Amino acid sequence: MAADYSSNPRRQVAHLAWPLILSNITVPLLGLVDTAVMGHLPDPRYLGGVTLGAVLFSFLFWGFGFLRMGTTGLTAQAHGRADEQAVLRLFLQSLLLAVGIGLVLVVLHPVIIPLGLALLSGSEAVTEQADIYARVRILSAPAVLANYVLIGWFLGRGVSRVTLLLMVVNNLINIVLDLVFVLMLGMATAGVAAASVIAEYLTTALGLSLALGVWRQAGWVKIPGVLRDAVGYRRLLSVNSALFIRTLCLLFAFAFFHSQGARLGDITLAGNAVLLQFVLLASYGLDGFAHAIESLVGRAVGAADSLNYRRVIRAGFEWSLVTALTLSAGFWLFGEGLIAILTDLPAVREQARLYLAWMVVMPIVAAIAYLLDGIFIGATRTREMRNTMLLSVVVVYLPLWWVTQPLGNHGLWLSFIVFNAARGVFLGTIFIRDWRRLSQQADERSVPPFQL
Repeated sequence: MAADYSSNPRRQVAHLAWPLILSNITVPLLGLVDTAVMGHLPDPRYLGGVTLGAVLFSFLFWGFGFLRMGTTGLTAQAHGRADEQAVLRLFLQSLLLAVGIGLVLVVLHPVIIPLGLALLSGSEAVTEQADIYARVRILSAPAVLANYVLIGWFLGRGVSRVTLLLMVVNNLINIVLDLVFVLMLGMATAGVAAASVIAEYLTTALGLSLALGVWRQAGWVKIPGVLRDAVGYRRLLSVNSALFIRTLCLLFAFAFFHSQGARLGDITLAGNAVLLQFVLLASYGLDGFAHAIESLVGRAVGAADSLNYRRVIRAGFEWSLVTALTLSAGFWLFGEGLIAILTDLPAVREQARLYLAWMVVMPIVAAIAYLLDGIFIGATRTREMRNTMLLSVVVVYLPLWWVTQPLGNHGLWLSFIVFNAARGVFLGTIFIRDWRRLSQQADERSVPPFQL
C-alpha cells in the first residue's frame, strides 16, 4: 500500500519521485559495465559492435515507450476512481498488447536488423559484431515491452518503489551475467546480448509475481471480457497510437541532431556526444518528477478531484524549478570538470567547452516541457501531446535549424534548445486555458465530469 501524503503535496510528489530518479541513475551504470567488459577484449570491433547494437535497440525499444506512458495514465485514472477491476483489466490488456508487439518484432527481425544496422553506417567489422549482438538481443523484445507495462502499471498505482526494484534487479542481473558470459566463458558480443535477454525475462517474472500479489489482495477477482473488450482495446490503442507518433517525432529530433552534428566533423560530433550526457543527466531528475506527476494527476482525474489536481501540479512545478536551477548551477560551476571526466581527448574537451553555455540554459528551458508531459500523460491527453510535438518539430525545430546553419554547431544547439522550449510553450498554452477554466469552478473539490 502506498503511503498517504495527500495532506502535503510536496512530500507526495517527492515520495513518488525519488525512487524513479534512482532507477533512472541505474541505467548508465549498465552501459559503463558493458563498455568496461568489452573494452578489455583484444579487438576494438567487439566494443564497437556492442555499442552499435545497443544504439539500434535503444531507438527500437524507446519507440514503444508509449506502453509505459499509456499504461501509467489509464491505470492512475482507474485507481483514482477506486475501480480495481478496471486496474486489473488494463494490466492484462496492456500486457497482451506488449507481448504481441514484442513477438511481431522477433518474427520481423530478419528485416528490422539489417535495415537498422545499414542506417547506422558502421564499418564492416563492427557491423558484423553488431549483427551478432542484435540477433540475440531481439529475443528479449516481448520481455522488454512487458516490463514497460509492469513499470507503468505500478507507477499508475502510486508504487514507484517497485519501479526502482525492477530496474535495480534488471541491471544487477545483467552486470553479473556480463562478467560471467564474457570474462569467464569467453562469449564476447553474444554474451553481452544474452545477459540482457536473460535479465529482461527474469525481471518480467519478478514483476508478474508482484502483480499477482496485487491480484491476490483483490481477492482474485474475475476480470471478464479481457479479450473481447473491444472498447478497452480501442481506448488503449487511441492513447498509445498518439504517444507512438509523439515518440517517433522525438526520436527524429535526436537522430536529426546527431546527423547534423556528424556533418560538421568528427570532433564536433564527439563534443556533442559528450554534452548530450549533460542532457541525459538532467533528464534523470526532471523525468523523476514528471513521472510522479503522471501518477498523481491520473488519480486526481479519475477521482474527479480538482483540488488535489491543482495542489500536486503546483508542487510539481516547484520541485521541477528547484531541480532545473540546481542542475543549471551545477553545470555552470562543474561543467568543465565533468567534461574532463567524460573525455581525455584535448580537441574533444575544447569542443565541448565551446558549447557548455547551452547546457546551463537547457535544464531551465526543458523543465516545463518535461513536467507538462507528465501532466498530459496522467490526464491521457495524448492527442495534444502528439500535435504539439509535431508543431515543435515541423514549425520550430527544422525551420530554425535551416535559418541558423551559418552559425554552425551553435545554430544546431540553439535549434535543439528552442525545440524543447516550444514543446513547453505549445503544451503550456493548452494547460493554462484548462487551468483558468478549473479556477472558475465554484466547487474545487469535485467537479464531475472532470474533463481537462
